[in-house]
Amino acid sequence: MAWLPGTGRSAVVVGGGIGGLAAALGLHRTGWQVTVLERAPEPRETGAGISLLTNAQRALDLLGVGDEVRRRGAVMRPGGEGLRLPSGRRLQPPADPEFLRAHDLCLIVLPRPELHAVLRTALPDDALRTGAEVTGVADLPDGAEVVHRTATGRRTVCADLVVAADGAFSQIRRARWPQVPPPVYSGHSVWRGIAEGVDGAAEPGGSTWGRGLEFGRMPLARRRVYWFAVANTPERLRFADERAEVARLFGRWHHPVPELIAATPADRVLRHDVYELAEPLPSYVSGRVAMLGDAAHAMTSDLGQGACQALEDAAVLCATLAATSDVPTGLAHYDEQRRPRSQGMVEASHRMGEFKLTERRWPLLRRNARLRRSPTTTTQQGLADVGDWHPPALPSTPLGEVTRRVEGN
Repeated sequence: MAWLPGTGRSAVVVGGGIGGLAAALGLHRTGWQVTVLERAPEPRETGAGISLLTNAQRALDLLGVGDEVRRRGAVMRPGGEGLRLPSGRRLQPPADPEFLRAHDLCLIVLPRPELHAVLRTALPDDALRTGAEVTGVADLPDGAEVVHRTATGRRTVCADLVVAADGAFSQIRRARWPQVPPPVYSGHSVWRGIAEGVDGAAEPGGSTWGRGLEFGRMPLARRRVYWFAVANTPERLRFADERAEVARLFGRWHHPVPELIAATPADRVLRHDVYELAEPLPSYVSGRVAMLGDAAHAMTSDLGQGACQALEDAAVLCATLAATSDVPTGLAHYDEQRRPRSQGMVEASHRMGEFKLTERRWPLLRRNARLRRSPTTTTQQGLADVGDWHPPALPSTPLGEVTRRVEGN
């Protein structure tokens, strides 16, 4: 066994997704020696688009990469042109520009692989280790031991902190809280794609709700538009041509929905079943292990906050640990700040999914009537509650230079 080399505190991040890379970057910026263990043999390059509300942008600013993400992305107002029915009839108008400006609310939209690349490039070259599958995490008196399997055999490394960012079906969460049930299927699937050769600059974005169906669209840079389509479907149902299935469900909807589907290469339409944690974790901390992102609070995509909440987690984790030389104290503050907000997002996202994806006739009519009558101020305040979030400030001198033991490999 070996402790990670370095003159300050050390951390192992399990999982090289958005949350894991962001946590590694935040810890690196505040003086930690960080290693990311990613099970996949290569860095992740797949995915369609991703939208980042102001809360996520502020987290990225704290991590030092906000400007680069903005440079690569397109900007749109939250909600775009508003909410419509499949016929094109309006359900809700666009958000008030003055309200959005007052709360600095906007969306940055970019391809998901580009966000991965920004986070990965900002880390030291040797920080990310691919092809490393973590098989166990054990507590030590002043740290944790991480056992992982590589192509060359079993390896063990010790660190002051372990960040579990290993996804919705986290093995670390299952080992630490065996009484918490695994994620459950939400009842709906999401297709995602990027339409090419279209005028993204002229696309205001927006959402359309049908009977158990939703279609959303967002502009991207370089003549592209990101879209997503949601439907209530049986779990694990798949089609040989997923784009054809999207066209079957949405191809008769209002302009530009059919055109966007047709402008998307069939082999690049991605489909994922959506899972959520039906029972919240009692804590995001166990010993020197901190849960982060989907591993801590897997949620549906109905608020568009999955990755945004993972970025908030990363910003808060690095700020609370930078403010104290005592790791358990920093982790306790992380849990105190993150659990109520993120678990509230899980609940709110679940309720939104039930509301917008209703299929029965009378609940559907009530939904539409409620949306038409709902004051714009109510919807906008909900948007501000989600997006107008600020991360804690980093201390002027991060506490990363603590004396600790170092053993050679």
